[in-house]
Amino acid sequence: MSDFLNRWFQLEQHQTSVKQELVAGLTTFLAMAYIIVVNPNILAISGMDAGAVFVATCLAAALGSALMGLLANYPIAMAPGMGLNAFFTFTVVGTMGYTWQVALGCVLWSGVIFFLLSLCRLRSWLINTMPTSLKTAIAAGIGLFLAMIALQNAGVIVNNEATLVSLGSVGSTEVLLTLLGFLVIIALYHRQLPAAIIIGVLLVTVVAWMLGKVQFQGVLSTPPSLAPTLAQLEWRAILDLTLLPVILSFVLVDLFDTSGTLIAVSRQAGLLDEQGHLPRADQAMLADSSATIAGAVMGTSTTTSYIESGAGVAVGGKTGLTALTTAVLFVLALFFSPLAQMIPPYATAPALLFVAVMMLSALKSVPWDDLTEYAPVVLTAIIMPLSFSISDGIAVGFISYVLIKILTGQHQHVPLSVWVIASCFVLKYSFL
Repeated sequence: MSDFLNRWFQLEQHQTSVKQELVAGLTTFLAMAYIIVVNPNILAISGMDAGAVFVATCLAAALGSALMGLLANYPIAMAPGMGLNAFFTFTVVGTMGYTWQVALGCVLWSGVIFFLLSLCRLRSWLINTMPTSLKTAIAAGIGLFLAMIALQNAGVIVNNEATLVSLGSVGSTEVLLTLLGFLVIIALYHRQLPAAIIIGVLLVTVVAWMLGKVQFQGVLSTPPSLAPTLAQLEWRAILDLTLLPVILSFVLVDLFDTSGTLIAVSRQAGLLDEQGHLPRADQAMLADSSATIAGAVMGTSTTTSYIESGAGVAVGGKTGLTALTTAVLFVLALFFSPLAQMIPPYATAPALLFVAVMMLSALKSVPWDDLTEYAPVVLTAIIMPLSFSISDGIAVGFISYVLIKILTGQHQHVPLSVWVIASCFVLKYSFL
């Protein structure tokens, strides 16, 4: 078996070993295991069955990670993406009023479009021509959006008729536990502990149980049924013109999220070629889009590459065996559903808030010496949380970028891809 794995994943060529890859896979899993708790909690708000979403999350993560390892031979794991699940629940279902079945249909078709873009090489054109400032704007805006959700779930921010929002009861148990979890995650992550996020979530849950706030439901059991969400999506979503901006938003966020993660983790692992390009990028993108399609059919939001894969790379992961190991661990996680179901929203709030902090770090790459570049970034980042819509934030970002460049006489510097996407959003607000 060791010889087979060595040949299949080219372990000697990458100067690694089976043991090193297995340890890296376990490290990656611990770094991103929080998603099996957070994702069901978020999607359940849309009306989906939490148990079925738990199963779909584990299976989509396992399938995506396995495909990434086997097809592209990269140490990059996959799972339903943070931010995209919030967009699914709070914008498409919550604000726009569509059913979760329709939202799943949008996820499916975004995966199909992503798959086709990967096949015909349009993906690389979009990635290479899109201004860095707009890519950064999307990441930062989603970060603020997640922060808003986390603070609401914890009761730190509450509704206020006069000012829209205001500070909640900071002395409440829920708020104090959220603060505890967040500080623990920060402290552990600073000490480079891969399982920092899941430890923070579990710590808050244990303390809440000791205080009588949650009921212990066990640790192990047979997986819940997938039937409530399996193949329940609305297949005809692509025929509704009002949903095209939603599908486009899913595609754009997944495209930039996956591309950024692939480049960042591959650079860390020393996998980029001499020109700084990513070998087998097409296979990696096909793995990503295939997992999104399968995940939508099973019952979860968009599956994407995880930046937490860098934790596995940091301990020596260099090949797809790392991702395959993570995939196996997600399958084993299926049997821990009682533990996942007893975790309250204020225990997952620290994880959301921490992810938001990490995403906002992308702002360091914004060209702050060019007003025409950073103004759209600021608009995008502000609009997303305040409108409670990732789609509207992206739209404002692209449209404002084009208009600012036109008014400052720099329209010739606007890439064709930005013109096309901005035009689609203008049509949406004009006629749909």
